[in-house]
Amino acid sequence: MARKYLLAVLCLWVLTCSPASASSNNLMRISLKKRKLDRDSINGARMAKIEGRYGKGVNKMHKNLGGSDSDVDILSLKNYMDAQYYGEIGVGSPPQKFTVIFDTGSSNLWIPSSKCFLSIACWFHSKYKASKSSTYTQNGKSCSITYGSGSVSGFFSQDNVEVGDLVIKDQVFMEATKEGSLTFVIGRFDGIFGLGFQEISVGNVVPPWYNMVEQGLVNEEIFSFWLNRDQDAEEGGELVFGGVDPNHFKGKHTYVPVTQKGYWQFDMGDFLIGNQSTGFCAEGCAAIVDSGTSLLAGPTTIVTQINHAIGAEGVVSMECKEVVSQYGELIWDLLVNGVTPGKVCSEIGLCLFNGAQSVSSNIEMVVEKNKTTGESAMCTACEMAVVWFQNQLKQQGTKEKVLEYVNQLCDSIPSPMGESVIDCKSVSAMPDITFTIGSKEFILTPEQYILKTGEGIAAVCLSGFIALDVPPPRGPLWILGDVFMGVYHTVFDSGNLQLGFAEAA
Repeated sequence: MARKYLLAVLCLWVLTCSPASASSNNLMRISLKKRKLDRDSINGARMAKIEGRYGKGVNKMHKNLGGSDSDVDILSLKNYMDAQYYGEIGVGSPPQKFTVIFDTGSSNLWIPSSKCFLSIACWFHSKYKASKSSTYTQNGKSCSITYGSGSVSGFFSQDNVEVGDLVIKDQVFMEATKEGSLTFVIGRFDGIFGLGFQEISVGNVVPPWYNMVEQGLVNEEIFSFWLNRDQDAEEGGELVFGGVDPNHFKGKHTYVPVTQKGYWQFDMGDFLIGNQSTGFCAEGCAAIVDSGTSLLAGPTTIVTQINHAIGAEGVVSMECKEVVSQYGELIWDLLVNGVTPGKVCSEIGLCLFNGAQSVSSNIEMVVEKNKTTGESAMCTACEMAVVWFQNQLKQQGTKEKVLEYVNQLCDSIPSPMGESVIDCKSVSAMPDITFTIGSKEFILTPEQYILKTGEGIAAVCLSGFIALDVPPPRGPLWILGDVFMGVYHTVFDSGNLQLGFAEAA
């Protein structure tokens, strides 16, 4: 089964690209090409996302991303099974060619080494030969990167790196001598070209983008992504280093500051289904723009509401139903009588209380080690139910209707390992989904957030949303991948530490 998903996910929008010559406006362009999606590839990406790039399951996300800054080692949790931006670079003099993923969620450059003898993955990919390069400088420091699906280890070296017509001099990168995952065996990429911040760089190596700026290879400290969402088009999109192409967007960009260097992270406002607030991010949520992610990942509490609104198949949560049947009226009464939502589940006795809010045992800051898995699930279900009850109260729903609605939501909990199938005939009747960024609404229509594969009787429609739960202080957290970036042209401005979004042209 694991092999099936690995094979499937590597087919997901596999983009291959070739560097084009720099234009007269000193913009370096990387043309992107893509493949059509299929059902297995989307479902595989769904599982890969949950188990790999951000951890090994929804209930364990806090361990991988939460906690204090000193504990955050985000790159060690990366997984590239669903990465999709490929381009050719050259390493050394004369340049040795490698296909790499351009990924905004990591910061290191690594490629296979000629000294990789025992890993099968190295047999199927280009390998760097230091002895063939006149500009090679030995480093030799050992390094290792652990991914959700395996690990890559090797040692650092230094050489020139060619990106299109640009040459980054003396770039430190990792020569991979061991690639411990089937992902790297069948992947269509040789290595990774990280476009994140140095704060998450393994070994504190200066990222290639930093050196491009420092060496004056670009006029502006900006790179931008444009993705063509027309599945029938040959041109998949374009990655521009050094600025933006005005032909790629309409109107003006809305800029928001980067709030935490590492990932390209910013603060997002309310999230709406149709014209109704979900209530969960009304006070703000963290969000990350990740070019290595195909789908949209968000809190289970919201994805469940999305599933219900669009008729997506979910899984029945017996814990959720038990909370509603046994404690639903009590939750309603506590909220109506002014009990702080964060205290409701602890008042009932389903969660602990840390002085500010209810805390399930999924949050490592407050853990009762003898707490059972069942109790933890009941607490999580209660926390979700409180959000749903509170949101319906704001909409002045009656107790009976709210209890019925929340009980229905218990049938729509997203399954981390499963696909959320949609009736293709009902897509046009589904609600718009709205992200609030910089006080501006960014709308996704059903046609934009529903992924359709096949035609006619073979057509299958799947939700572009998956569940990802990251507790405070790091979360709640949204990951905005292709589904969002394809609709909105995205500018990564490292000079001013900001992100820009505009309607894609």
